[in-house]
Amino acid sequence: MADADLWHEEERAPLLCAGVDEAGRGPLAGPVIAAAVILDANDTIADLRDSKRLDAETRERLFDDISRHALAVGVGRADALEIDRINILRATLVAMQRAVGALGVRPEVVYVDGNVLPHLDVPSVAIVGGDDLHAAISAASIIAKVTRDREMAAIARRYPGYGFEQHKGYATLAHLDALARLGPSPIHRRSFAPLGARHAQDSASLFEAT
Repeated sequence: MADADLWHEEERAPLLCAGVDEAGRGPLAGPVIAAAVILDANDTIADLRDSKRLDAETRERLFDDISRHALAVGVGRADALEIDRINILRATLVAMQRAVGALGVRPEVVYVDGNVLPHLDVPSVAIVGGDDLHAAISAASIIAKVTRDREMAAIARRYPGYGFEQHKGYATLAHLDALARLGPSPIHRRSFAPLGARHAQDSASLFEAT
């Protein structure tokens, strides 16, 4: 769909546009979180960009700004069990569908970061690198990242010893060491390497060899 097709005539308002992005596709543990954001064209939020290019303090500030000033914010998730059941790509797309459905406002077009689109009942456009190109996608990336980071910090209190509050479930050396000592927790993704191999083999010998 051409960009020109996404706008009414000049004297009319732009289409109601939602940006969608996710956080947590790569970690060994925890949910994948998607967010959808419809920004107010008359209430600009400064400093929006890809959440990965922002420090934690700036993300938290922008999370509050977006929550206060956006026309609508929706969050969707898929937990580790669902990721294992349907795979991470499908789970990510499902989380995106849920985020759009949670907006409370029906967008006229949805911009999605990446090159694969979830099934939506509104026109949608995939934008590779969109989290640094489109303000609504940038806002969605920040909402998704902060929401997931906060959830992983809460999970760390339920499952101490893994360091979830620090690495957020990614495959750091500290995380792999914790897996070798403690074994997987209920929120680990069994279908992800090295957890898939660990689930099928003797866990101690597998991690001692890594």
